[in-house]
Parts: sequence; structure tokens; C-alpha cells
Amino acid sequence: MPIEKVRFTFLDRLIKEPVIYRVGRDFKVETNIRRADIQEGIGWVILELEGEQKSIDDALEWVRSVGVRVDPAVGDVVEG
Repeated sequence: MPIEKVRFTFLDRLIKEPVIYRVGRDFKVETNIRRADIQEGIGWVILELEGEQKSIDDALEWVRSVGVRVDPAVGDVVEG
């Protein structure tokens, strides 16, 4: 199955929302948090998403639609 590495950036109003949980539940995409940070007013998380490519694409489209910034994750993913 395809694996995509992405970075989600959340503004303050979205930090407490269960966005990552809903990606897994609603889109049947396995999520693996590789790195994250939350500070006042902003948070980010680097994820590996695994699943059918259409499911990953649909999940990322939904994440963007709720206001989360989505970027490719390069270079700073914890290996293991």
C-alpha cells in the first residue's frame, strides 16, 4: 500500500479538533505520527499516511477543506 509523508499545520482554532483521528476513521487511512509540536496559537504534525491512494487523496482534500495546511514532509522525519 502507498505511504505518503505529510506535514499538517494547524492554527489555534483547529488544534483541539480530532483531525488525525477522523482521517483514520472516516477515510480508512492508517496514520503514524512521526514528529509534532504545539505552541500557543499554532501546531504542526508530521505524519505517514498509509492506505489506498484514493483514500489518502480524499483524506488530504478533506483536511485542507477544514482549514489545515498540508505540505509534503521532507528531511525531518524520524526514521525507525
